Amino acid sequence: MGQYQIIGENLSKMPWEDKPEGSVGPVWRHSENPVVKRNPAKGIARIFNSAVVAYGDGFIGVFRAETINGRPHLHMGTSEDGLNWTIDEQRIEFVNEQGEPFQPRYAYDPRLVKVEDSYYVIWCTDFYGAAIGVAKTDDFKTFVRLENPFLPFNRNGVLFPRKINGNFVMLSRPSDSGHTPFGDVFLSESPDFVYWGKHRHVMSKGGDGWWQSVKIGGGPAPIETSEGWLMFYHGVTGTCNGLVYSMGAVILDKDEPSKVKYRSSTYVLTPEEWYEERGFVDNVVFPCATLHDAATGRIAIYYGAADTYVGVAYTTVDEIINYVKETNEVVGDDHEIGIM
Repeated sequence: MGQYQIIGENLSKMPWEDKPEGSVGPVWRHSENPVVKRNPAKGIARIFNSAVVAYGDGFIGVFRAETINGRPHLHMGTSEDGLNWTIDEQRIEFVNEQGEPFQPRYAYDPRLVKVEDSYYVIWCTDFYGAAIGVAKTDDFKTFVRLENPFLPFNRNGVLFPRKINGNFVMLSRPSDSGHTPFGDVFLSESPDFVYWGKHRHVMSKGGDGWWQSVKIGGGPAPIETSEGWLMFYHGVTGTCNGLVYSMGAVILDKDEPSKVKYRSSTYVLTPEEWYEERGFVDNVVFPCATLHDAATGRIAIYYGAADTYVGVAYTTVDEIINYVKETNEVVGDDHEIGIM
């Protein structure tokens, strides 16, 4: 057993590569990135910012697919090893709770999270402006789209993988419909996935470093560990050549996740490889999903690269938690419960 434990299931089949000798930093890239390249299926130009889960004997993904007319939709994909993906040419067709078609005008940046016996897809959609869309599936055959949980404008809906104190808990990043110059992370609770409240502030942008000075946003579903909820997130800075998206890490209190226990003052991954620096949108690392194995503490992180590709990176629960603690920085009132 390591210093810290992942609280969850064993996943021995997940993708993994040991840390290369001489590698600097707590997170290292898959040697054959990107794992999803350009034009991955008929009618799809680019796939990025996507989510995967273990399912059956393999893996299932919900992918942000930019079709050749430029409009994003969600497509399913399957893989035996979590690295080589077959992408469905047809988009996911959503229905409402009465079984009638209920298709979003567009959908992007999905997260895919299992809570109890159901899988929830959370994405950015159009609800009189940028808003959060949600759907539920038990079999990846029927996707039931639910009512929009929040008012516009909002993005980066991230659901916790279990109820906390009896309620569903979702992170979000209130914003406007553009690339807003503000953006902190909040959370909300719901007893039934219909009525949401108990809104709390979680994390502020900023800090001593510039890599998260413009805005931040939740990433993959938080991972429950013996130290608290471990979450990777994106931080954005502005440069004379546009925005740069990097990946950070934070540990939230297990029982009161609006409280930040530790937060990395430096990024854990930033655009440095060609597939992160050059693409449809240059200089983007955008984490959306993880696979993790409780037995070994291994973590595989799936991230969008330059709004063009899907990359995979690796770490262990011991390495990343120790790094976050060593580089911890208190930003604003993040250590408080989030009520003003």
